[in-house]
Amino acid sequence: MRLYVYVLEARGLPAPRPRLHSGVLFYAKVTMGKQRFRTRAVEAAEPGPGGEDSAAAWNEEFVFAVGAEEAEGEEFEVAVARRRRRGGRGREVVGAVRLPVPAATAASPGERRSVPPTWFTLQPVGDRRKGGGGDDEAAATDCGKILLSFSLYRENNDNVVIHMSPSSSSRSDTDAEIERLTDMEQSGSNGAVVDSPRSHDTGRTSLDNSDRWMQTDSNSVTEDDDLAEDIAATANGSSDTEQMAPDASFEEAMETMKSRSTPDMPEDLDGGIIFEHTYLVESKELNHLLFRPDSQFFKELRELQGTTDYEEQPWTWKRKDPPSLTRTCQYTKGASKFMKAVKTSEEQTYLKADGKNFVVMARVRTPEVPFGNCFAVVLLYKIIHSTGLPGGEESAHLTVSYNVEFLQSTMMRSMIEGSVRDGLKENFEGFAEVISRHVKLADSVGMDKEQLLAPLQAEHQSDIRLAYKYFCNFTAISAVLFALYILVHILLSKPGPLMGLEFNGLDLPDSFGELITAGVLVLQFERLLNMISRFVEARVQRGSDHGVKANGEGWLLTVALLEATSLPPVSCGSVDPYVVFSCNGITRTSSVQLQTQEPQWNEIMEFDAMEEPPAVLDVEVFNFDGPFELAISLGHAEINFLKHTSVELADIWVPLEGKLAQTCQSRLHLRVFLENTKGPETSMREYLSKMEKEVGKKLHVRSPHRNSTFQKLFSLPQEEFLIADYACSLKRKLPLQGRLFVSARIVGFYANLFGHKTKFFFLWEDVEEIEVLQPSFTSVGTPSLLFTLKSGRGLDAKSGAKSQDKEGRLKFQFHSFASFNKASRTIIGLWKTKSSAIEQRAKMEEDQEEDFSSVDLDDVHAVLSIGDVPLSKEYTLEHPIDADLLMGVFDGGALETRTMSRVGCLDYSATPWEAARPGVLERHVSYKFNRYMSIFGGEVVSTQLKFPAEDGGGGWTIHEVVTLHNVPFGDYFRVHLRYNVQGVTSEAPSSRCEILVGIEWLKSSKFQKRIARNICEKLAHRAKEVLEVAGKEIASAVSG
Repeated sequence: MRLYVYVLEARGLPAPRPRLHSGVLFYAKVTMGKQRFRTRAVEAAEPGPGGEDSAAAWNEEFVFAVGAEEAEGEEFEVAVARRRRRGGRGREVVGAVRLPVPAATAASPGERRSVPPTWFTLQPVGDRRKGGGGDDEAAATDCGKILLSFSLYRENNDNVVIHMSPSSSSRSDTDAEIERLTDMEQSGSNGAVVDSPRSHDTGRTSLDNSDRWMQTDSNSVTEDDDLAEDIAATANGSSDTEQMAPDASFEEAMETMKSRSTPDMPEDLDGGIIFEHTYLVESKELNHLLFRPDSQFFKELRELQGTTDYEEQPWTWKRKDPPSLTRTCQYTKGASKFMKAVKTSEEQTYLKADGKNFVVMARVRTPEVPFGNCFAVVLLYKIIHSTGLPGGEESAHLTVSYNVEFLQSTMMRSMIEGSVRDGLKENFEGFAEVISRHVKLADSVGMDKEQLLAPLQAEHQSDIRLAYKYFCNFTAISAVLFALYILVHILLSKPGPLMGLEFNGLDLPDSFGELITAGVLVLQFERLLNMISRFVEARVQRGSDHGVKANGEGWLLTVALLEATSLPPVSCGSVDPYVVFSCNGITRTSSVQLQTQEPQWNEIMEFDAMEEPPAVLDVEVFNFDGPFELAISLGHAEINFLKHTSVELADIWVPLEGKLAQTCQSRLHLRVFLENTKGPETSMREYLSKMEKEVGKKLHVRSPHRNSTFQKLFSLPQEEFLIADYACSLKRKLPLQGRLFVSARIVGFYANLFGHKTKFFFLWEDVEEIEVLQPSFTSVGTPSLLFTLKSGRGLDAKSGAKSQDKEGRLKFQFHSFASFNKASRTIIGLWKTKSSAIEQRAKMEEDQEEDFSSVDLDDVHAVLSIGDVPLSKEYTLEHPIDADLLMGVFDGGALETRTMSRVGCLDYSATPWEAARPGVLERHVSYKFNRYMSIFGGEVVSTQLKFPAEDGGGGWTIHEVVTLHNVPFGDYFRVHLRYNVQGVTSEAPSSRCEILVGIEWLKSSKFQKRIARNICEKLAHRAKEVLEVAGKEIASAVSG
């Protein structure tokens, strides 16, 4: 049972001394047993001209818990006290009144025993008597009187409330509202506590009706007695709650609500909007999904949030004006980071249902939380029909607002409001996740992948428009007008006589003006032709990766490159930009845009299906200046899939980093789509099954609630799933006890020490090495794991790092595991699998390229025998070394391996020399360029032929045909290198070497001159460096 005490106002209070009157505040204290409450302190009204005493108004309500046994003979006391406004001292009790609790035996279950607002005389503190009615006012006029109303409420299972009041005229709308709030204090599926939208009117209603209460006379008691008998008869015969037909009648109830709904739409609650989205579904279907009996939506939501002991009552009609459809749900809300598992009840009431628009008020109560009896929360669900989409498709706009209602005053008001707001945000994240499984989001940024990419796929239709924009400038227009003018002049002019050195067929300028005009015309036409040529080749030229479709099943990554803005100029104010994308060891390259700082690509690139979800997409913009040039980076960026939602990635502007890009504030416009063709459950189980083989132990699928908690803790996307978590300590200056989380893409740590939270994570891709350290004093005698990240990586987690070495690598140390062997085996196994995945993918691409290159090598013999590739001599070297010794650099031995390693050839391998035809030996060589040689890395597959020199001087010729991979335009050409090594007749043994370079073009390109110049410079220099390093190696070996 609960006792409600309403402290309204007091009058006739003793007036303070005149000089202190403006500095005195009055307040009331309500005490029952060990339960105590007090009102706010208010300033008394000014005394009237006749010297009337002071008056104070509070209009506050307090709730006491009363046991069934304690109610008999229990009393409560209301006292009025005053204190000074400043200083807080000198408190003085003016008077008090002690009143009995209404008889509990007379209140049957579900009945409220009430005393209407009545004036009670305040007794002096030293002579307190039990209060009476207004007839006892003369007994203690010096202490004043106080207006009180109180009631004892006893609940039953049907939520039927009988108002037993002696005076209907003294029963205000506030009493009815308070009783309604009391009866409907329930708790919600979203785990927060709820409030009424009319709660802010209660205080005002109470003030407006206080005068009416004071005018109550004795005649009203008789009328109320009759009214009480009528209400009692109603309670015995029927209820104000009408049971609805089960299950199938929910549709009928909606039709009934449709006929009774008013056109007015309730306003959003004062607390603000906590959830707002538009969905591609009819409002009626969305209403059924959320609120129909035994909804599948709430089943999945309960599973995600860890809700148990769920009980749902059927929808029932309540006889109000107008009647409303109501149901009550009770359950145990799962524990979260804001509160423990608590029992919760929720009452949902339809306020509007006209067939297109639906409004549901959900009142939530969680009495078991701290101060749970002091407040309630109200959620207002508004489902509004909408047809505002571009295609005219119907949609439903769902808005959820909230408000916090305080049933009694408390000092923890701000803390409660903050906790409710945080709890609602957390719960509606899960709400949004579950609802997205059933209906499609229709927000403007949530369009389908096909809809967003469709305009780019039809890009070839806009060539005329692009030509118009490109040629609509002064140069082109002036050249055309000038040409037309000259043409018209020629047509209108008559041939003149031959003058000077002219003869038939040769017409020379007759003046300096004509000469200048002709020169200007030539220059204009040259510029116009260059523009036409550049435009045509830019439209024809495409990146080799544009339009390539992805293969396989798994994680598919699609990147749409739209445009860039404010790219920095490189030389002469112009730039030829192109973009390189890298993800999980796979690269995609866009086409080159000519002479523009505002390029428009509109290209789509797809990455082949990946077994593991990618974590990062690396983006870098280069200025094209030949495949071997140390390309100038215009800017770079990193897109972390763990820090962006799919909605954000669907249309994102990426700011470029780097000195040049940051100076110009360059940005790149992308549309990125990451989708899983296998489905989340299948991918998760396949991944765990694969990891089990590497780890050597069973890995269990975590519950949806635990996965959801992990995702919210580190703000991760929905596809990220937890693999394992371990209690451990983070080694910094002082050990910090927390928990280590391991998922498919991250390693995260979380600790909460007396409210001070430490949280960070880094990617598996950023981990360079994991070491097992032996027990030591600093690790509390336990072994530990030391994570070393790659240089410059994981800077977001720097706060948790133990140290940072000179190379900029962060180090994280974890120790005090409950089971170190189990944790280390799992973590190291996951890391090895993750680090080897990129290497395996690179190996697969290398194998494919070797298969492709084997076809190319079949044509090498024909190419060499014809000899139609022009070669130019680049270098001539002389070494004080015998020619036969110098040829050791081509024999596949240790000298060749050391030399190639020193000149930047990585993973160098060469097959033995074999006879290709009489007098000619053949072998195959493969290696990779280091970053100094080529910013792209690049792979080389070449065939070398060795045969005696043509002049018969005892020398040798090495002819090499080089095919390049993974460099821009690498499939457009082949490189021919020739080494002529001959002995020189002199007193000391010496040799002479010539290096010749040529290019065989397989496809035409605008950049042939630039590429040829770049290749001749770079490869000829490398060949020279090979011979110089080999000479030094041989000289040191001979002298040693």
